[in-house]
Amino acid sequence: MTAAPTRRAAPPVPVLDIGGTHVTAALVDPTASRPAPSPVIRRPLRPHAEADAVLDAIAQAALALPGGHDPRWGVAMPGPFDYATGVGRFADVGKFESLNGVDVGAGLRERLAGRCERLCFLNDADAFAVGEYRAGAAAGHDRVVCLTLGTGVGSSFLSGGRPVHSGPLVPPGGHAYRLTVHGRPLEDTVSRRGIRANYARLATVTGDRHLPDVRDMAARARKGDTAAQEAFRYAFDALGQALAPWIDRFEATAVVVGGSMARSWDLIHPALTAGSASAGRPDIPVLPARQPEEAPLLGAAHWARGTPDAS
Repeated sequence: MTAAPTRRAAPPVPVLDIGGTHVTAALVDPTASRPAPSPVIRRPLRPHAEADAVLDAIAQAALALPGGHDPRWGVAMPGPFDYATGVGRFADVGKFESLNGVDVGAGLRERLAGRCERLCFLNDADAFAVGEYRAGAAAGHDRVVCLTLGTGVGSSFLSGGRPVHSGPLVPPGGHAYRLTVHGRPLEDTVSRRGIRANYARLATVTGDRHLPDVRDMAARARKGDTAAQEAFRYAFDALGQALAPWIDRFEATAVVVGGSMARSWDLIHPALTAGSASAGRPDIPVLPARQPEEAPLLGAAHWARGTPDAS
């Protein structure tokens, strides 16, 4: 009697999460939806460096991973970027401008020779959203809006676990940062620079040298600094007002929030829910991410396994 063949475990999926100041490389166990038991590599990036230096730094992080992985890579990348072709579109955005017009996919494949057959790019906010849908706070929600709050507002409108980028149910491109609030672009109010500028007006602070960053501002708010409290309240109330009509159109059943600013959940959540309620959506649950660090890695891995064509 011949023994049944042993089924081989699927190899881990290599992923890259590229941010404005760092790159994270990891292997993800495709059967467990979590990073495999191997080191997670995090390296600094210089967003104003020459193209070759940026690509070299990304590749060095990738090559630090153990071998034996799937040849398909998932790559979470900030925009503006042509995700289908792997070409950078970073014109006049203050970061990675040396990659504008550069075939990032080709540059990375060359540097990862022997360990890469395909690169599957997706927007970093979409990667976060897909990861939260697979194994986080967005699980169980067929239609959900996910936000990443950091230097600006990243967003993803998910339907059945897939990002929606077009159509009348989502903002242009599926990007919340393209919305306006109080007659101005949303990120003039809801962003690191917007919150700091409002605090400077409220506290009559002159010059950046004396202006606290958002994390320090949050600490001041918790200690009773009324200008800091109002700066947070105004920004995230405005975000709730701007998003509410789109939450309604999209028929989302939850909003999931991640990003560095989400660490100040005690200040963000009340203002965001109040703003949404004042604009007609008092019942929408606003939830903190369950996998704030791992979600982009999980989402990128799922995208790599499920994307038939890639750069």
